Amino acid sequence: MTPPVTTSAPITPLTPTLQRVAQRLANGLTAQEIATQTVLSPVTVRQYLRDIRESLHCPPRCKPPVIVHRLFATRQVASPTADRPAPTLSRDQLLLLRAVAEHSDPRDIAVAAKLAPADQRAALDQLLADTGARDAIRLVILAHGWNLLPADPAARSGASQ
Repeated sequence: MTPPVTTSAPITPLTPTLQRVAQRLANGLTAQEIATQTVLSPVTVRQYLRDIRESLHCPPRCKPPVIVHRLFATRQVASPTADRPAPTLSRDQLLLLRAVAEHSDPRDIAVAAKLAPADQRAALDQLLADTGARDAIRLVILAHGWNLLPADPAARSGASQ
């Protein structure tokens, strides 16, 4: 069983500085791009990202798509707006989408999506192609813009890494 992403403790509101970094992450920027845009050192940006992860009660090895999902779900950053209509996704694709947003480990994603671990990558590649997302972070951003993921973490119990 995987450890939960969140604890029962309330989410710590982000400081204005962390919120600015978090919004850039939620816009799909990498740590290096955030450092360049904000004129912060990459080391400082990585520390801020650790601070954001801790504020959201995410595990230390939590991947960016999960952090971005938690940022939107807890309303720590502005929700994205969809620039195009949502594609029609199958029930299995929606399950995989949720798994990518809530889990970091590929095996956990496969289990949550009810896929064989060997099939997880191909299914994710197909989901990325069907949504027009170039990576998992942008997939989560698009999904929130399309309202395919809940905005309230209480709407989903048992979310895990």
